[in-house]
Amino acid sequence: MAKTANINIRIEPEVKQQAEYLFGSFGISVTDAINIFLHTSIMEGGFPFQIRKPRFNAETLAMQEARDIMSGKIQAKSYKTTDELIKALNAED
Repeated sequence: MAKTANINIRIEPEVKQQAEYLFGSFGISVTDAINIFLHTSIMEGGFPFQIRKPRFNAETLAMQEARDIMSGKIQAKSYKTTDELIKALNAED
């Protein structure tokens, strides 16, 4: 029998529960899934999937724009009338 070594990780309980449910649907444990990940990483010579930056949705982009305005990184647009605002908004479409 092969010798084993322990790895201790800390994860959120909800993530653990979701992972157990997901991998259980394949008939394997989280430990089995981690072993598969590690063995595949070794065979591939790195992550067995592409690492990417997260894509942001319109809501998170608007939040970042608000932070940039508040910090002075970008200047906020201003309008003298609502008609001017509506014309600018329609021009963006």
